[in-house]
Amino acid sequence: MVEDDPGHAVLIQKNLVRGSGSHTIVVAENGQKAVDYLLGAGAAHRAEGSAPEIILLDLNIPVLDGYQVLKAIKGDARTRTIPIVVLTTTDNPHEINRCYELGCNLYLTKPVEYEQFSETMRLLGAFIGLVKVPGKEATHG
Repeated sequence: MVEDDPGHAVLIQKNLVRGSGSHTIVVAENGQKAVDYLLGAGAAHRAEGSAPEIILLDLNIPVLDGYQVLKAIKGDARTRTIPIVVLTTTDNPHEINRCYELGCNLYLTKPVEYEQFSETMRLLGAFIGLVKVPGKEATHG
């Protein structure tokens, strides 16, 4: 998750887990840290095959903004297939179109009200729990 607001990060984590069960969530509080983790020095320190299954990306983040992060991730062969959910406060049609043009897979506007925000994140967690992503083996049970 790339999120600079610590309050939003905690709410998102809590409600994603409510919706999808236990997952390891790594938080980068700015765009540069996210790019470093995925493509730079951090990538070299992750275990083989431990790339994120999905990335939640805020647009309005410091250092590198969400557009720059999205472009970097989708522009690199190592990370271009990782699904990216843009999760931001902006519902401007121009910005939505720009994100899809840069390769985002899903664009969600963060609800303003606490209860609606929590429920949206819980539903997103349930959705993520159902999504099949590249590079992960299917489990049968």
